[in-house]
Amino acid sequence: MAHVVTENCIKCRYTDCVEVCPVDCFHEGENFLVIDPNECIDCGVCRSECPVNAIFPGDEVPPELQAFVALNAKLAKTWPSITRSKAPPTDAERWADVGGKLALLEA
Repeated sequence: MAHVVTENCIKCRYTDCVEVCPVDCFHEGENFLVIDPNECIDCGVCRSECPVNAIFPGDEVPPELQAFVALNAKLAKTWPSITRSKAPPTDAERWADVGGKLALLEA
């Protein structure tokens, strides 16, 4: 099962994970990244690169974050691919430990 980007990424959008992905499965929105489940090879390299621990193997996504499995699949179909890292938003650190950010997702 593919890896899934979850809530901690919202408004942080660090892209360290993008740089190490061997298959370019990440897609970028305004304030969030998603993984295309049809492209992800489930290697897990991205997990250790995420400074906010937003990435989980699909079968290990916590129950309260399960909505992100479908959200990654849906948004990956319309958001552009991202293959190189870029600077995070200037206020990313402020949002790193904030919960309940789903309503802030700019889809």
